[in-house]
Amino acid sequence: MTTNEIAEKRPLWLLIEEKILGLSASDLEAGKLEQTIANMAKALDDTGYNVSRHGGNMLQLRWALDSTIRAGKAMMEDFNAAVSALTVEDVSNSRKATAGLIEGLKDTWPALREFDRRADILEIVERTRLDLYVVRAKELGGEEGIRYLIADGLAPEVIVDRMGIAQEEYTRVNAVVEAELAEKARVKSLFDEAEGKSDEDKIKQLINEKVTDELMIEVCGFDQAAIDALKNAMEEELKEKLRREEEEAARRKAEAEGPSLDNMSNDQILEYIESIREIMEFTDKENEIRVMSEQSSIPKAIVGLALAGPDALDELEKKAGG
Repeated sequence: MTTNEIAEKRPLWLLIEEKILGLSASDLEAGKLEQTIANMAKALDDTGYNVSRHGGNMLQLRWALDSTIRAGKAMMEDFNAAVSALTVEDVSNSRKATAGLIEGLKDTWPALREFDRRADILEIVERTRLDLYVVRAKELGGEEGIRYLIADGLAPEVIVDRMGIAQEEYTRVNAVVEAELAEKARVKSLFDEAEGKSDEDKIKQLINEKVTDELMIEVCGFDQAAIDALKNAMEEELKEKLRREEEEAARRKAEAEGPSLDNMSNDQILEYIESIREIMEFTDKENEIRVMSEQSSIPKAIVGLALAGPDALDELEKKAGG
């Protein structure tokens, strides 16, 4: 077996401890210990490690058995129990979890503190972390579970495989997540650009840029009460603006239509009637009459009567004393 093939195998110390876990108390009795060591060495030789004819490896096996006899139990009992007790929160930082696991076992199993074992334990913690995160993701289910693993930075192929989903489903959810991240980046950029402005002005700018309340809170650190207060103030400002615009539109409309009949003197009415009759002598087309009347500032009240028929205009002229 080549050196590379051996390197890809599990570490020797871990293989030794796992085999010790399978021993019975009688295997460690004084009269049987040497035979147990010989049997274990041969079994380890079969894994690709040279133990029976390698002094250093044989010493490692003997030291592990000595520690087991002193503790009265296999190290893997404590180690596996400690790993099984890890939670999602514990493994959120794998290196910290590894250090904590070693610290909790070092008094009984000081060999775990050896430098070359730390990387192996970290790898076990990382695998445990992946298992725990997948379990949590499956508990969340559907898109939420996929999002959970994407946020953790797992590779797409791992998520697809461990969640048992189609590549298309992963691609769809990932696109949504990327769009959300892009929106967060946009909001962060807008917030940074507003540096130096008051909180009120910053919130107002973000509202105008169609930023959601959730992102103003999450990305910018504003509270809901401040956002609501600005929205209410802006709503009142908008209502006032619309009111002024409506008033101005009404004023312009009234100005364009001219005064009502009740607001015109008889002399004014007669004057406007004379003017529109001159126009109607020039053209009988309604559209042209309206345009020319507007150009001559003839009130729409007069124009409407004129277009309604000559009798209506004659009646108005008679009432005005014409």
